[in-house]
Amino acid sequence: MLHTGEGIDILSEIGGITSAAAGLELIKSKVDGENAARIDRITNPDVILKIANAASMCAPDSIFINTGSEEDRRLIRYWASKFSEEAPLAMPDHTIHYDLKDEQGRIIDRTFYIANKGEIVSSLANKMLRDAALEDVRDKMAGIMRGMIMLVGFYMRGPVGAPVSNPALEITSSAYVTHSAEILYRNAFENFDNEVAERGHFFTNVHSQGLNRPEDLPNARVFMDRSHRTTFSVNCTYAGNTLLLKKGNHRFAVDKAVYENQGNELSEHMFITGMDGPGGRITWFTGAAPSGCGKTTTAMAGTHFVGDDLAQMWRAADGSIRSVNPECGIFGIVEDVNREGDPYLMDLLRKAGTEVIWSNVLIDDRGKPHWAGNGEDAPTKGFNFQGLWEKGMTDDDGKPIPISHPNARCTVSASALANYSDQCENPRGVETRVITYSGRDSDTMPPVWVAKTPNQGVAIGACIVSAATATEVGATGVKRAPWANAPFIPGSLGGYMQAQFDFFNHPDIAAEHAPIMAGLNYFLTDEARGGETKKLLGEKRDVRAWLSWLERRVHGEVEAIDTPIGYLPRYEDLQKLFKELIKKDYPRDLYTRQFSLYLDNILARVNMQIEAYGKEENIPPQLFEVLEEQKQGLQALMEKFGAVVTPEQLLSA
Repeated sequence: MLHTGEGIDILSEIGGITSAAAGLELIKSKVDGENAARIDRITNPDVILKIANAASMCAPDSIFINTGSEEDRRLIRYWASKFSEEAPLAMPDHTIHYDLKDEQGRIIDRTFYIANKGEIVSSLANKMLRDAALEDVRDKMAGIMRGMIMLVGFYMRGPVGAPVSNPALEITSSAYVTHSAEILYRNAFENFDNEVAERGHFFTNVHSQGLNRPEDLPNARVFMDRSHRTTFSVNCTYAGNTLLLKKGNHRFAVDKAVYENQGNELSEHMFITGMDGPGGRITWFTGAAPSGCGKTTTAMAGTHFVGDDLAQMWRAADGSIRSVNPECGIFGIVEDVNREGDPYLMDLLRKAGTEVIWSNVLIDDRGKPHWAGNGEDAPTKGFNFQGLWEKGMTDDDGKPIPISHPNARCTVSASALANYSDQCENPRGVETRVITYSGRDSDTMPPVWVAKTPNQGVAIGACIVSAATATEVGATGVKRAPWANAPFIPGSLGGYMQAQFDFFNHPDIAAEHAPIMAGLNYFLTDEARGGETKKLLGEKRDVRAWLSWLERRVHGEVEAIDTPIGYLPRYEDLQKLFKELIKKDYPRDLYTRQFSLYLDNILARVNMQIEAYGKEENIPPQLFEVLEEQKQGLQALMEKFGAVVTPEQLLSA
């Protein structure tokens, strides 16, 4: 179990301020008259103490209280340019930010949970005991903001008034981080005291980029103090390491769901999107995928966009499952974003009128950004994530240096999208009827399949396997990616899994509101299905057909093929959806290649999961029951049909 408030509060220990009155005195010693009036509007003593102890520890020259006004945002953008964290581009309101060459993703090797003695921390994560972390934070963050401005922002992770939204402080010396927060989160300065009082908690994030030098990267750290819901980030600039409102606070929200509200709430690494169905209905989806594996593309395939990365879910009084997006913007990977697959996002990136922060793309001599896979003519030279670039350049190992880093990003407001839904700000959330799980799987699972029971659905999420992507520095190979959320599950996988079983099996979920749970896989290759190339067996626009079939399935409008892994779509239904929705022929031989079960691969996957979870503590028995049942069913099919079973054979079985 996690015990909130246990152990020394590291921020308070280093800061040394114990009363709100003393804290307010320190803050006012570092602000002008206008900012003094602003901090007087924050009356919660715990909030004042967090800000004051951050100032005491980091020793900034001055403090800026960000109210989220347009005037404040203009000043933040000015500072981002003045301090060379961003530079303007040719398109109005477009800027470029470059992270250090060796900090182009999450620094998982230098990211730690601060743990109390005896506290269980995820077996997939790093931890540091509290006493050691105290000394490391003191060593690296004491005085880190000398000569700098400390910017303090007051945000909501979710719509104001939503029952699962979480208030959070963002305290940083980086104008780029604050600029990003203003696009990605809801500045709630006016409501912050009320929201904290309503919920009885808030998250705190303290960051400084330091001198932002390559030689400081070995001393970069990201710490998450679960007991005191405080993150520390130092000597780094990549937003995934610094804007800890995002994945740092997501971890705290996971803890809250697992340890405080088990069975009633979930915090997931999921998109939220709505699909139009027959008769004018909208069916809402959430879906998990590891970063870099198609979450944004899937969210954009929906006709009503709410979010592309995170979801807070809860069971409402009417027995429905509701979801809100903690964010209100997109921090999206741009590699392979193009007109064919992402027309809505491309409109924002290539047309004037939208504020965009670019990171780690190539900028040509006209101030125009370029990235790999954009479907446009590429320049032969420019400036990118590693410096001056020319076509044909290679790195120290002789490998070609790409035009943009694979984890290059854009930061934009979701409300600018043509398919943006105003439900993004609805505190009641959207009723969620379809939940999907996917990964970068080249050779095993079909494009879409549906769990027969909630337990099977939880198992689909638990058993995601995916190729590593550029979102994590140094990550390689193919690995398990449970719920696409494993890097952000602070406690035991067993505890998190039990919360999933409890949530989706809750007796108060009404039958008419019950969701379906499904697997998605866009990454099957030609060679994995008997071909000779590494090309994918589908294309981005096919996503709409898979989602639309699920939309029909949850409303009972299409039949399915019953298999040991779940329900598969019938050819005739997909053929019709491809023709009607994306104006594309869908040959039967392609369907057969995509939806045949390659039993050796699937059985190997099932056995791998049984073995891996067998080494974890306190894994709920329901998982093994599902996997053993699937294993027996797959083995029976193999005895009857051999190693490859076609959909036609599955129908006959």
